[in-house]
Amino acid sequence: MNHRFKPQAPKPKQSSLIIGRQPLLEAMKNGKAIERIYMLKTASGDIIPQIRNQATELRIPINYVPVEKLNSLTHVVEKGETPLFLILDGITDVRNIGAIARSAVCCGAQAIIIPDRGIAALNEEALKSSAGALERIAICRVNSLLKAIDELHLNGIKVVASEMEAPHRLQDLPWREPVAVIMGSEDKGVYPALLKAADEQFHIPMQNSFESFNVSVAAGIILYEAMKQRLEP
Repeated sequence: MNHRFKPQAPKPKQSSLIIGRQPLLEAMKNGKAIERIYMLKTASGDIIPQIRNQATELRIPINYVPVEKLNSLTHVVEKGETPLFLILDGITDVRNIGAIARSAVCCGAQAIIIPDRGIAALNEEALKSSAGALERIAICRVNSLLKAIDELHLNGIKVVASEMEAPHRLQDLPWREPVAVIMGSEDKGVYPALLKAADEQFHIPMQNSFESFNVSVAAGIILYEAMKQRLEP
């Protein structure tokens, strides 16, 4: 069966996450569009070869992951956690991605959404910069960030974008709600079409007229504000 996030918003029309072996196999046989399968490295049983064969036939990539990463996906759904996701647009420095992942794990974010192209490779250097955080958070690769935003909206998740010229301040946004944050590159910012697709834009207040925060530092500030608001009674 399909599972849905539990936001404080209208009931979503559908979920982009399918949990369970049999529901997954049935979804593939019924022609449901599936972009990627996360499977435990230690998965076994009669149905596993069927899933692999069906995925190969449909050209659906399978990511073999440790239990911690798979749990980071399912726990959001099954434990009623309030989603806090990051969407990374055009960030090409692997050290920045590693640092962002580290802050994401420390502040309770559950997933990082990245495009198939135009972003740094998640290699050993990125893993080292993250201090292992990249192995503890769900990394969701998508063909289109715009389509990913549509899916988030269908699940009742607000999408916000960090933009220096935005009228709203970081601390004025309701971070207790289910939310995904778009972070753009330091030189180009967030792609205009993504800015337009976002529900709200915000800026991080600065004391002096300097260029801007490093993107990984900015992500850390944003994530900490979200965590702070969520921890407040």
